[in-house]
Amino acid sequence: MVNNDISPMLTTSDVARLLSVHINTVRRWSNQGILKTYRIGSRGDRRFDQKDIEQYLYEKVRVEQAVEPVIPTT
Repeated sequence: MVNNDISPMLTTSDVARLLSVHINTVRRWSNQGILKTYRIGSRGDRRFDQKDIEQYLYEKVRVEQAVEPVIPTT
């Protein structure tokens, strides 16, 4: 029986494009543990599970929606 539940792995460039941030930001977030990363190969290239990135985006949107903007009154 074959397990087809494996989600695609994304490169650092893929994640930067999806999150609309610079590639160095993705690397920094990876180093800080903000984004879960997997190191592959002898060079230790970074790969990101698509489900982890989707979860990050879901959490980010949820937090942003929970914070109501402050409208100054004059």
